[in-house]
Amino acid sequence: MRRLFGSVRARATLGASLVVALALVAAGAAVLFSLRANLTGQADGRANAAAREVASQLAANRPYADLDLPDGDEAPVQVVDENGRLVAASEDLERISGTGTDAVKPRPATRPTQGDGDGEKPEPGETGEIDDEAEYTDGSATVDGESGDYRFAAVEVSTQDRGDLTVHAGGSLADEQSAVSTALTSMLIGFPLLLGVVAGVTWLVTRRALRPVAAITAEMSAITASEDLARRVPEPDTHDEIARLARTTNETLTALETSVERQRRFVADASHELRSPIASLRTQLEVGAAHPELLDVDGAVEDTVRLQELAADLLLLARLDAGEKPGGARVDLAAFVREELSQRTRDRVDVHTDLRSVEVAGSRGQLARVLGNLLNNAQRHARSRVTVTTRTDGMWAVLEVSDDGSGVPPNERERIFERFVRLDDARTRDEGGAGLGLAIARDVAARHGGTLVVKEAPSGGALFELRLPSPQSSAE
Repeated sequence: MRRLFGSVRARATLGASLVVALALVAAGAAVLFSLRANLTGQADGRANAAAREVASQLAANRPYADLDLPDGDEAPVQVVDENGRLVAASEDLERISGTGTDAVKPRPATRPTQGDGDGEKPEPGETGEIDDEAEYTDGSATVDGESGDYRFAAVEVSTQDRGDLTVHAGGSLADEQSAVSTALTSMLIGFPLLLGVVAGVTWLVTRRALRPVAAITAEMSAITASEDLARRVPEPDTHDEIARLARTTNETLTALETSVERQRRFVADASHELRSPIASLRTQLEVGAAHPELLDVDGAVEDTVRLQELAADLLLLARLDAGEKPGGARVDLAAFVREELSQRTRDRVDVHTDLRSVEVAGSRGQLARVLGNLLNNAQRHARSRVTVTTRTDGMWAVLEVSDDGSGVPPNERERIFERFVRLDDARTRDEGGAGLGLAIARDVAARHGGTLVVKEAPSGGALFELRLPSPQSSAE
């Protein structure tokens, strides 16, 4: 059963069929109930009219034998006195039930009663009272050999000489039963046909609607098998959920392709960057092994330090790409900058500060790497001055590192944050680094919910502005 309804098309068809079936059953029941109530009401009206016609004759003191009773098959009539004795009935009435008495032939009274046809005739002008309300019951009757179901109306008449009389008149339910039977037969035939049409149309419409999904599935399977992320799934020319699914899938494939390509370039560039210091270090060690007097210890140490820094940068980038959380430790930027500057002993240009106390939340180690990378970059390009500033700007804590060098051209101010990018092609690798410092700095800023941009410093050089959310400003 689970496999039978394992597809969306089958479940949609089943669901639509069940909903329509319930709606048809409810509508059919309402129609039958309304039809039966309407026809029953008409039968009540006919029975009430016949009963009141006979009641009006009794109220006028017409003798029982002279009553003008309706034809038996249309409205069988009984007249019963206050003792429950049948005093008048339709001529062809053979059997009756549901009126309080089953008698069909009047029986003569033990003592003639005035106005019953055997005693004195009532005086003209005497009238009785007819009850305004009628009581209705269900019953059956056989008239002239024909049996049927009826609705009986009972109307009471109060007379002076004959006491209280009750007139029972029936309205045939044959029309109601025929109409209800015809309607029920039509529903039993039509409803299954309509359900079949609904199920068929739902199956076809669902198959057509899900055809793009099948194409998307096939293309995704082909992409998985071929590992070709440049392929895209077909997008239907509609504006429905399937079209949005196809567009979202293609956007995901584009992001995945970009990520994989970026990873490939990262691995290739990292391999290329690692090759140079390793080759240089190996050469120096081989020369030193063959000619100890020619061993360049300082050069070997520099290459080892450079290799160590590059490995640390690569490991940090890997952790950032893996989504490493920066943490929520409170860091005072002013005290943090003073501490980091006190540990730098190899700067060629003096660093000036203008520090104001402002707190940020994050990883002290990652922020130290950002500040170190910005200072290293400024030291490489500054002529005579590097300045570090901390301040607040609304909800932000701002750290600025500026130099008086040649600055960054406006069209290159985004490119310098890409990995393994160096703008000065004439600069040697040893002087220019691997091109990872600014990329790491921006990634760390983004992980901390901040931004890192480069602007033009007042002195004409580069000004790197780091903005981080300030919990201190938020609390205020």
